[in-house]
Amino acid sequence: MNKILVIDDDAPVRLMVRKSLEQYGYEVIEANDGQLGLEMAREHNPDTILLDIMLPRTSGIDIFHSLKESLKKTPVIFITSGTDSATAIETMRMGGYDYVTKPLNLPALAKVVASAVESRRLMNTPVAIYAENPKDHPADLFVGSSSQMVEVFKTIGRIATQNVTALIRGESGTGKELVARAIYQYSSRSNEPFIAVNCAAIPDQLLESELFGHEKGAFTGADRRRIGKFEQCDGGTIFLDEVGDMSPLVQGKVLRLLQEQRFERVGGNETIQTNVRIIAATNCQLEKMVEEGEYRADLFYRLNQVSVLLPPLRDRGGDVEALLKFFLSRQRIELGKHEVEGISLDALNILKSYPWPGNIRELQSVLRHALLNTTGTVIVPTALPKEILSSTTLSPSSDFQSSKPNIQTSSTLSSFSTEESSQFSLASSTSYPEHSLDTTHVDQNRLGYSNEPVESIVDFVNDKLQSGSTNLYAESVELLERFLIPYVLQYTDGNQSKAAEILGITRGKVRDRIVTFGIRLDKNVSIASE
Repeated sequence: MNKILVIDDDAPVRLMVRKSLEQYGYEVIEANDGQLGLEMAREHNPDTILLDIMLPRTSGIDIFHSLKESLKKTPVIFITSGTDSATAIETMRMGGYDYVTKPLNLPALAKVVASAVESRRLMNTPVAIYAENPKDHPADLFVGSSSQMVEVFKTIGRIATQNVTALIRGESGTGKELVARAIYQYSSRSNEPFIAVNCAAIPDQLLESELFGHEKGAFTGADRRRIGKFEQCDGGTIFLDEVGDMSPLVQGKVLRLLQEQRFERVGGNETIQTNVRIIAATNCQLEKMVEEGEYRADLFYRLNQVSVLLPPLRDRGGDVEALLKFFLSRQRIELGKHEVEGISLDALNILKSYPWPGNIRELQSVLRHALLNTTGTVIVPTALPKEILSSTTLSPSSDFQSSKPNIQTSSTLSSFSTEESSQFSLASSTSYPEHSLDTTHVDQNRLGYSNEPVESIVDFVNDKLQSGSTNLYAESVELLERFLIPYVLQYTDGNQSKAAEILGITRGKVRDRIVTFGIRLDKNVSIASE
């Protein structure tokens, strides 16, 4: 049974919280001041602590700091009397799991407590990915061992020492500049300058000046001579990112530089000789742009002497896990989240199943978000951005077959699994507190589409009566919902609106049950056991 500690000097509040949470099967212990609460926390090691900020003698903030020294993995939910933003910001900044305000909304409090208890459980499960010492790897290290990336590494090795122009192609966020830097670092020009220019980030009228420089008075605001990147980079390597965004004028000047290694500054007549190696990158279909007259064919051919194709992250298999470990090791230091040890298995499975449309750049952003949201030592699913969770909760397949699933039960929770031929299923990545329904003794063949649904309910009710349940109605309703809602969602091919219409409830309630039961589309319709 999950144990909740309530530290509050207000006796009616403690009583109200205890009565409310006990209905959900929690064991509630109480303390009427901070020091007693601290002692009870260390003695009982509760799953979650409810802590009032305004306590006599010692403030809740001070108690919180003491709790974090010895109970780092225990979520602390603050109880506040006010609703000012400063209090909320401060409690969350210190690492509080959440905060609730008086007068307490008991149903909402129960949800926060359930979430905190689940977070505590996940933090005590084995970590799937551990952070490493970032000093073990250089900042520009290529991470990945997939076959696609091995081919990229081979290409870099073949062309690095050759003085040829290279065109790096791939979706946004795949790491094109990292490839350009690798080519430079392994080239004979590695001791010379390397300059990167994002052609899409500079307005057309300024890009020409940025690359080639300008003379004083060349245009309004040109109050002095400016040396351009090609001149600065003489003898070195220049990386032109997003070359598909260059204007026709700049395209012509870059083509001439590639052909002759000569150019003139904007507004100048002096021809300047240079010696630069150009590495270009784009996420555009340059061939199509050439066909449509938007890009010079001769420039495309000169840039595309050697092509390096970077695969999107979704096609790189196990590289996601390696990249998560790599960036976790760095970002936990950058953000001062030294206490975060790693990523839980449940969170890792969600991250590995996500398609990553923004590629590595998005992965870095998501991991940073998760670190900032983590209040314990392990990144758990609740710390991930909502868009990540929602994208992996339901992913209906267009090939869905209306075959009925064969529903079975696992040791502690109902488990719904489809036949192997099903194209999709609804599964749960979460487990539930000990007060959740226990179907250990229910016949595995009776909770499905058998001819004995009545007997299976009778068995369940009898088990609960024998165990002395005092919450039988809610437990029976939950049993039905765990069976009914995944089944109807599968029938509607994951369409929540249609499922709500069939069930006769609101779409919001369907969405709430999806979150509560952790329903998601997978290969098997199941609610996994702990």
